[in-house]
Amino acid sequence: MSRLRSLSPATEELLGEYEISGTEAVREAVTRARAAATWWAGLSYRARRDRLLSWKRAIAAGVDELASLIRAETGKPQGDAVLEVMLAVEHLDWAARNAGRVLRRRKVRSGLLAADQGAALEYRPLGVIGVIGPWNYPVYTPLGSVSYALAAGNAVVFKPSEYTPGVGAWLAGAWARAVPEHPVLQAVFGAGETGAALVDAGVDKVAFTGSAATARLVMAACARRLTPIVVEGGGKDAMIVAADADLDAAARAAAFGGFGNAGQTCAGVERVFVVQAVHADFLDRLATLAKQIEPGLAYGPMTTPEQIKVVRAHVTEALASGGRAVVGGPDSVQAPFVHPVVLTDVPPRSAAATEETFGPVLVVDPVADLDEAVERANATRYGLAASIFSADRQAAAALARRLRVGAVSINSVLGFAAVPSLPFGGVGDSGFGRIHGADGLREFSRAQSVTWKRFSAPIDLMRLDRDPAALERARRLFRFRHARGAG
Repeated sequence: MSRLRSLSPATEELLGEYEISGTEAVREAVTRARAAATWWAGLSYRARRDRLLSWKRAIAAGVDELASLIRAETGKPQGDAVLEVMLAVEHLDWAARNAGRVLRRRKVRSGLLAADQGAALEYRPLGVIGVIGPWNYPVYTPLGSVSYALAAGNAVVFKPSEYTPGVGAWLAGAWARAVPEHPVLQAVFGAGETGAALVDAGVDKVAFTGSAATARLVMAACARRLTPIVVEGGGKDAMIVAADADLDAAARAAAFGGFGNAGQTCAGVERVFVVQAVHADFLDRLATLAKQIEPGLAYGPMTTPEQIKVVRAHVTEALASGGRAVVGGPDSVQAPFVHPVVLTDVPPRSAAATEETFGPVLVVDPVADLDEAVERANATRYGLAASIFSADRQAAAALARRLRVGAVSINSVLGFAAVPSLPFGGVGDSGFGRIHGADGLREFSRAQSVTWKRFSAPIDLMRLDRDPAALERARRLFRFRHARGAG
């Protein structure tokens, strides 16, 4: 039987081995999940909430153990791993406590034409959800789908990244101990072949996090069965710095969003557009911060060897095409670590300006004004997140509405990540659909409409032997209601 080996990205030390889930094993997991889903959907919202909160308490109690596992498999600092677990638990708690309020049956107005009908709307579970998770945030990101899918009444089969199988196994094990009745949450292990088997195993929806290129392949596989999918793709996230911004705060935020987690944050910061009047000042402040950062302390190694090659290629090409390195350069790539890189005057068509670098590299360019900043921020096929720094919060909010992204933080970066009631997702190559918040609960549900006859209709038109006089009365009422004032 083939085994998946989990290795430390910093030392290549063997951390654990996991049996790879082949096609048959994945199908068996989905079959078990189908039976479990029937039981889980049959529970009341309160009963599901109580079990989800038991799982939450197990994760919270094991935060140090889980964080240590995240640190081992991704290389990120222990503190960052703890913060990741804390954020994920906040979302789990919100989903558990709010699913009933968001999804339960409620009456709706019937309208004049259907006054004889009572009407109600309810959101029902889809069944079995296949979740394919990433390696950069192996708890926070997949639990954005897993938690909300479970809270909505679905069973979940979760394939963690092949780089972080231990984290996935820990989460599934914690669930099995907290909710032992049925296998409502299961984990399967492997690389792309296991993910493909999960998509093809008859799940009712797929939640995928990864690159746009892989998302297209997953979508094509889903299309064969008309399986719906929610995609969180990558990002080429922009920060806009106005002339009146607090430059120290903006520089600290750019450093956090651009270098945190070794730049491996899809909704962090990769491009910074600074109004010309303060560009040099901002660049000096950011450069000072970047030079003080020590890989291995402030952030960990690059998690995958492939990403190191991308970072080196983007930096090299940007400089060769006329860009200037303010901090670092090609020599900053010292595998498995990459030291901070700050570039400026990078041509707009350069790969470092257009493609997702996913490493600790910031491109900081001057713009004439905020209109140019918006234009350049939107000049990408991605549209996940952005941030704006300005002393005028009202003007910043107006600017946010012009950005083609799913989430905007004003005078911070990633501010939305800790707000469970806010939906998260992107547009374009950053994906579609939403996780988190009420929209995230509905993402893993199907709307069901129900009507019932309340009394005999005074003007009965829903019949084959319709009375012409009744239709004429209805027509006059229709024109009176909807055509008044027409020329």
